Amino acid sequence: MRLAATAGLLAVLAADATGSPAQDAAGAGVAEPFKVGTFEIGGEPRVGLVLRDALVVDVREANRTLERIPAYPPIPMPTDMIELIGRYEYGVKRRLYEIVKFLSAGGLLDADRAPPYVHAVEDVRTLPPIMYPGKILNAAVNFYSHVEETGTPEERAEARRQRRENRGVPYLFLKPSRGAVIGHGEAVVIPYGRDRTDWEVELGTVIGRAAKYVSATEAADYVFGYTVTIDVSDRGGRPPGGNPLRSDWFVGKGHDTFAPMGPWIVPKEFYGDPMEKLRQTLSVGGEQMQEAQAGDMIHSLYELIEYGSSIITLFPGDVINNGTSGGVGMGTAVRGEQRFLRPGDVVEATIDGIGTLRVPVVAEEEPPGGTGARLPPVGAYRRN
Repeated sequence: MRLAATAGLLAVLAADATGSPAQDAAGAGVAEPFKVGTFEIGGEPRVGLVLRDALVVDVREANRTLERIPAYPPIPMPTDMIELIGRYEYGVKRRLYEIVKFLSAGGLLDADRAPPYVHAVEDVRTLPPIMYPGKILNAAVNFYSHVEETGTPEERAEARRQRRENRGVPYLFLKPSRGAVIGHGEAVVIPYGRDRTDWEVELGTVIGRAAKYVSATEAADYVFGYTVTIDVSDRGGRPPGGNPLRSDWFVGKGHDTFAPMGPWIVPKEFYGDPMEKLRQTLSVGGEQMQEAQAGDMIHSLYELIEYGSSIITLFPGDVINNGTSGGVGMGTAVRGEQRFLRPGDVVEATIDGIGTLRVPVVAEEEPPGGTGARLPPVGAYRRN
């Protein structure tokens, strides 16, 4: 029945095709909005379209069906997300729109008519949408509500006043990619002996084309889309002695599994301007810890792109995370006490219009002995 329905629709679309396939969103040719992600299908990572947050379309297999219509020229489909992003404006976007139109117009998104390359989202494994970004840039302390979360109300108010009067330029740091990036449903691993693992929900801005010295006023043109990220942080710090520098961003941000991302990416044409609509929240074990909107941001995401691109060229698939708001575990302003992640916790980070990234938390087993040069347990040098 599926094959017969598909064959009939092929004939209808072939008759309807005029040699000018579906237009882009500006031309109102997209049947319905979609998201893009990476999924394990048939035992291997596949790029997929996400429709209605419930269905995953295997792009490669859907394209093979569409290419049977003579009016639609062959377009090789990308084999991974970075390739999709880089080629999006060079034929891939049009073909994705055509696939959605094909499925929607023929009623092939209904459960009883769906072709074999349309899967229920719960029937496939959701992988990190980008496997893996060339680089991840994170904004540090980029929300006013995250400035001085451990002081008295008066100290917090004064710190934020000073920050408003002296915004300066953004502060960005590099976060590892492969090894740190995990997807929806994968576990955040608390490193052995580290007992101050913290959470930070962030908007991940996915770069769509090479950017160097891009002005904030033009930065939106270089964006592909948006995803949900969690900047997991180790607040235990370095042990005393040795190098006198106490601040260590590698220790704080660089552990395995400390960069959850997903569950998918919303192309920018289906999201809008984050600086007008952003709302991001995070809960631990069902208890809401963070909530913020774009108005709380110190530097806009477009300023982050301007700053980042003034230092290093940004490439398709690179990610810039916009920073987090008040309510992190080390802060006392929201809950009155510090609260760090524990094995068994489940973290849910949500950005309205994108989705919810859910990750469980587990503890790492004790590793084999070393020579003494490895990062020691926090309890070996901190008692408070």
